[in-house]
Amino acid sequence: MGLLSSIVCLPLILGTLACTWIGGRNTPARRRAAAGAAAAVTLAALALLIVLGGSVFDGEVRVERTSWVPALGLNLGFRLDGLALMFAGLITAMGLLIVAYAAFYLHEDDPAGKFYGLLMLFMGAMLGIVLADNLLLLVVFWELTSISSFLLVGYWGHREDARAGARTALTVTGGGGLALLAGVVLLGQIAGTYELSELLERGEAVRADPRFGGALVLILLGCFTKSAQWPFHFWLPEAMAAPTPVSAYLHSATMVKAGLFLLARLYPVLGPSPAFELIVGSVGLLTMTLAAFIAIFRHDLKGLLAYSTISHLGLITFLIGLASPMSAVAAVFHILNHASFKAALFMAAGIVDHETGTRDMRRLGGLMRLMPWIGTIGLLGAAAMAGVPLFNGFVSKEMMLDQAVQSRLWGTLSWAVPLLATLASLFSVAYSLRFAHDTFFNGPPRDLPHPRPHEPPLGMKLPALLLIAISIAVGLLPAMIAGPLVEVAASAVLGAPAPQHHLALWHGLGWPLLMSGIALAGGALLYMGLQQRGGLHRYTTKAWGGKTVFTALVEGLFRGAGRLTAALENGSLQRYVAWMLAAALVLGAWPLWQPGAEGLAAGDRPLLPAPPLAVAVWLALVVAGAALVVMHRQRFLAVVLAGAVGLVASLAFLSLSAPDLAMTQLSVDVVSTVLLLMGLALLPQTSPRESPAWRRGRDALVALLGGGAVSWVTWLMLTRDHDSISWYFLEQSVPGGGGTNAVNVILVDFRGYDTFGEITVLGIAAIGVLALMEGLRVRRPALDPRGRPWSFRAEPVMLRVVARLVLPIALVLSAYIFWRGHNLPGGGFIAGLVTAVALVLQYMAVGQGWADTLLHAGGGRRFVRWIGAGLGLAALTGLGSFVFGQPFLTSAHGHPSVPVLGELPLASAALFDLGVYVTVVGSTLLTLSVLAGASKEPAATPRSPAP
Repeated sequence: MGLLSSIVCLPLILGTLACTWIGGRNTPARRRAAAGAAAAVTLAALALLIVLGGSVFDGEVRVERTSWVPALGLNLGFRLDGLALMFAGLITAMGLLIVAYAAFYLHEDDPAGKFYGLLMLFMGAMLGIVLADNLLLLVVFWELTSISSFLLVGYWGHREDARAGARTALTVTGGGGLALLAGVVLLGQIAGTYELSELLERGEAVRADPRFGGALVLILLGCFTKSAQWPFHFWLPEAMAAPTPVSAYLHSATMVKAGLFLLARLYPVLGPSPAFELIVGSVGLLTMTLAAFIAIFRHDLKGLLAYSTISHLGLITFLIGLASPMSAVAAVFHILNHASFKAALFMAAGIVDHETGTRDMRRLGGLMRLMPWIGTIGLLGAAAMAGVPLFNGFVSKEMMLDQAVQSRLWGTLSWAVPLLATLASLFSVAYSLRFAHDTFFNGPPRDLPHPRPHEPPLGMKLPALLLIAISIAVGLLPAMIAGPLVEVAASAVLGAPAPQHHLALWHGLGWPLLMSGIALAGGALLYMGLQQRGGLHRYTTKAWGGKTVFTALVEGLFRGAGRLTAALENGSLQRYVAWMLAAALVLGAWPLWQPGAEGLAAGDRPLLPAPPLAVAVWLALVVAGAALVVMHRQRFLAVVLAGAVGLVASLAFLSLSAPDLAMTQLSVDVVSTVLLLMGLALLPQTSPRESPAWRRGRDALVALLGGGAVSWVTWLMLTRDHDSISWYFLEQSVPGGGGTNAVNVILVDFRGYDTFGEITVLGIAAIGVLALMEGLRVRRPALDPRGRPWSFRAEPVMLRVVARLVLPIALVLSAYIFWRGHNLPGGGFIAGLVTAVALVLQYMAVGQGWADTLLHAGGGRRFVRWIGAGLGLAALTGLGSFVFGQPFLTSAHGHPSVPVLGELPLASAALFDLGVYVTVVGSTLLTLSVLAGASKEPAATPRSPAP
C-alpha cells in the first residue's frame, strides 16, 4: 500500500471501524474517545498529504497504481497533482475542524460512534474521488459518497424531514451517478483507457469522436446533480435536516464540490468544446442568479445558507464553463474562499440553533447583545459571502465579474452575461444582509424555545473563528497566502501552466469595481425595501421549480407502479412462472426466426454410440421426471423423485469424466433433499389442487415448449464443431494456478470472483431463512395420516450408532478431499458438503435439541458467525494479493522442500478454499438448525448414544 492509498484508507477503513467500535456504547468517555479517534485519523491523513504536497509545488505529479480488475480497466490508481492536493487538503483540514465542532455540538443522546463512523466513511470516499487516477474507481467512490451522505443526512432517523431529505438526496445524486457511470464508460471506450494520466493527454482525439456528445451530456448530468445545479438544485435545501456539522462539511468542502471537482478534472478533455462552454456556462449563470434570488426569501437560517451555497456553486460552474484560462484561476480561487466563509457561517447557524432552539429568522433577533462572539462571526462571514472589500469573497467575486465582462458566452447576447452576474451579486448582498440583520439585530428575539441563549464553549466557536480569520487574511494578502496553491491547482485544471495573474485586493478602476459597487448598494436597497414593515417575514414560501417536478415524477412513478403491480401481481406463482418462461421463449426464438437466420437444423458432427447402460439411465430419468409431473401434489414423493433426477445427473457427470461435478452434484442432492424434507414437514403432506384444467393445460404447453426449446438448442450445439476454451484452462492449470485439478483451479483461481459471489449468495440465503423463520413454531401432529401414534422422541438405535461412527470418518474424509482438491477431484465446496451431510445425519439420529447442544449451535445464530468467518477468510485471501502489487484474488503457489515430509505443494488458493468450506458448512447447518427448530420440541439433555 502506497502513501496516496493510505490517505484514502486511513479514514475509509481505519477511521470508520475505529470510531464505530469505540463509540459503540454512548457513554461520555466513549463519546470523547470516538471524537479523539476521528481527529487522530484525520490529522494523520492531513499530515501524509502535507508530506507529499511539497513535491507537487515543485511541479511533480505523483501516481500510484495497483491492479484490481485489469480485464475491465478497473485499477487501484491514485494521483496527486495541484487540483487533487487542493481538494484533499480542504477535505482533511475542514474535516478536522468539523470533528472538533461536532464534539461540542452533538447532544448526549446522539450516538457518537455512528456519527463519527459515518463521517469517516464519507471523508474517505471524498478523498477517493479527488485522488483517484482511474475513472471507474472514481465512480465507485462517487457512489459511496451518495450512500454515506444519505446516511449522514438521515442521521436523526426519528425525524420525518431527515428521512425525506435523505431519500431525496440519494434519489437525485444516485440517478446522476448512474448517468455518470454510463458517460465514464463511453468516455473510456472513446479514449481507449480509463486512466486519467493517459486520458487527459488525449483530449483532441476524444472531442473528434462522434460519440463525444453523448459522453459529455451524461457526465454533465452526474456533475450537475452532485453539485446541485439547476434544475437539480432542490435536493440540497432538503438535506438541511442533517446535523449542522454534516451540513457545514457537505456545503463547504465535500459533497457538493465533487461535481465541481470532476468538471475541473476533465476540463482538458471536455473543456475546449463549444458544447461544454454553452451548457456549463449557461447552467452555472442561471443557477447562480436564481438561487441567490430564492435565498432572500428563506426564513430558515440553514435554508438561506443552502440556497446561497447553490448560488456560489453556480458561480464556480459558470467560471469553469467559460473555457478561459483566467476563469479557471478564478474558479479555483473561489472554491477555496467559499469553503472558508461558508463553513464558518454554518457553524454560526448551528450554534444559534443550539442555543436558541430555532433557526427561524422571524423569531430570532438581537442576538448580538446576548452572543457577541457568534454575532461577530456571523457578521464577518456574511460580509465575506456578500463580497465586501477586505474579505476573500470580494477578491474572487471581482475576478468573476471581470471574466463575465470579457465573456462571449451567448454571442450577440453576451451583454446579458455581465448583467446577470451583477444581478446575482446584488441578490447575494441582500441575503447576506438578511442573515446578519435578522439574526443578530432587528429587535429582541421573539418566543424562543430556549429563552436565555448564551455564548457556547470556546471549543465550539474556535473552528469558526479560525475560518473567519483565514477569510480576512486571504482577503488582505491573497497572493501570499493562497497564491501558490491556486497556481498549482489552476495548472492542473488547464493541463498547462496557469496564465499570468495577480491575486490582489485592488484590481484598479474598471467595470468589475463598478459592478461590485452597484451590487453592494443595490443589494442593501433591495433588502431595506423588502424589509419595510416586516414584508419579508410575511412572505410565504411556495413550492415551485425542480422540487415540484421531482415530486410529481415520483408520485406518478409510484402510481404507475401500483397500477402495473395490480394488473400483473395476483398472488399466483404459476402465473408468474408462465409469464417468465413465455417471455424467455419469445426472446430466445426471436433471433432464430429472423430472415436469413441460420442454425435451426442439426449439425453434421459424427454422433457417439449410446451404451445400453446409458440408455437405461436415461429411461430411468424420463420415468422419474414423468412421475414427478404426475405426482407433484404428493410433496414428500416429489422431493424423493427430484433427488432421483439429481442422482441420474451425477451419474451423467461421472460418465463424462467429470468426477468433481459428480461428487458435488451427489452431495448437493443429499443435503438439499434432507433440507427440503425438513421444510415440507412443516406443511401438509399433500398440496391442494388449486389450478383449473385450462390453466394446467397452459402450464403443460409452456413446459413442453420450454423443455423442447432447451433440448433442441442443446442438440444444435452438440452436433456442431466448436472451439472450446477448456484447453486453455487445462494447459494453464499447473503453471498459472499450481494445481493439476483444472476444475478446482478454475473455481478458486481463474474464476474466483464467481465463486466468491456464489458463496456470498449462499450465506445470504441461509441468513434469509433465519430472518424469515426464527421464532416460528409448528406443533407436530400426535397421529400419522392413518391414525397411528406418531412419536418424534424415539430415534432409531441403529441410526444413532451409525451416526456416531460416521461423523469422525466423514470429517477425516472431508479433510482428505479438501487437501487433495487442488490436484485431484475434491476441494472446499465438496468437502463442506461432505461435512454437512455427516452433521445432517447427527440431527436425524439424535434430534434437534441434543445436536444443537453438542454443536453449541446457540439456536442457529452461531452458524451466522461461521458464515461471516468463511466470507471474511475468502475476502482477506483475495485482499492479500494487494500487498504484493497483484490484482484481487491472484493466487501464489510453490513447492517448498521440507525435512522429513519432502516436497509440499502449497497454494494460497487453499486459504480461499477454506473460506468456501466454512461458508458452505455454516450455511447448511444454519438452514438445518432453523428448520429443525421450527418443530415444537423441548430441549433435550445430552446423553450418550446406545452402544
